[in-house]
Amino acid sequence: MLNRIVSLALRLRWIVVGLALAIAGYGMYTATHAKIDVYPEFAPPQVVVQTEAPGLSPEEVEQLVTRPVEQIIAGVVGLSSLRSQSIPALSVVTAVFSDDTHILQARQVVSERLVDLVGRLPAGVRPSIAPLTSGTSMILAIGMTSQQRSLRELRTLADWTIHTRLVAVPGVAKVAVFGGEVRQLQIQILPDRLRAYDLDLGQVASAARLATGIRGAGFVETDAQRIVIHSEGQRLDAVALGQAIVSWKSGAAIRLADVATVAEGSEPKIGDAVIAGVLGVELVVSSQYGANTMD
Repeated sequence: MLNRIVSLALRLRWIVVGLALAIAGYGMYTATHAKIDVYPEFAPPQVVVQTEAPGLSPEEVEQLVTRPVEQIIAGVVGLSSLRSQSIPALSVVTAVFSDDTHILQARQVVSERLVDLVGRLPAGVRPSIAPLTSGTSMILAIGMTSQQRSLRELRTLADWTIHTRLVAVPGVAKVAVFGGEVRQLQIQILPDRLRAYDLDLGQVASAARLATGIRGAGFVETDAQRIVIHSEGQRLDAVALGQAIVSWKSGAAIRLADVATVAEGSEPKIGDAVIAGVLGVELVVSSQYGANTMD
């Protein structure tokens, strides 16, 4: 049998050489155009639902957020198991699907179920599906330190400039920012002043909300055109915010600065970033599911 194969190959040697060259060419083309990643996709299809619930304890997060999310997701097609984690102010529910379930279909059915949660969660709490990433999602970590800029300035630069440009790169699923100081306008209540003016926290919060919000002012319509009115009442610094009126007493305005210390501060930290032994800001870039790392 082997002799016949060798004899046939020798008689049709040009055909054999041509086929060999074609296979070699196809192999080279496949090798140069194949997607490159650290590891293949080994994890089963899974959808992560994250829900922020500011101010709630782990027990409250478990009862008021995690359980309703689990109950609404349970029973979707292809679901294999559910895992959850409840920590202060955050609920994370991971739905693991069978291997034959397409990841996009799994995300779609979970998204449709989450719509039914409207009105069942605490006010202001909305679940969201985490971005679709690969099994080895982290592809790049960027550290930022400076001797001239403060941690607050570094974080502002990372959040509003670098982050927006990185997420616009094809193949990037998300960019997580750690460390630094997130700028805030803080209203530090003075209880004695608040009691003296017979005000409550709800009035202070309402005044701050109105002073920092953006509202449409409508339009004025003439015979020839419709003129849109643009309002410029948003207060973006501590001094201007402190002048916002909370209430009126005996014809006199009571402002935020009268019942609280209004200052520019930083958001309370739950972690930090250290780069080469120096406090700084770290950006962690994650790739999209199925993306080519080299691109």
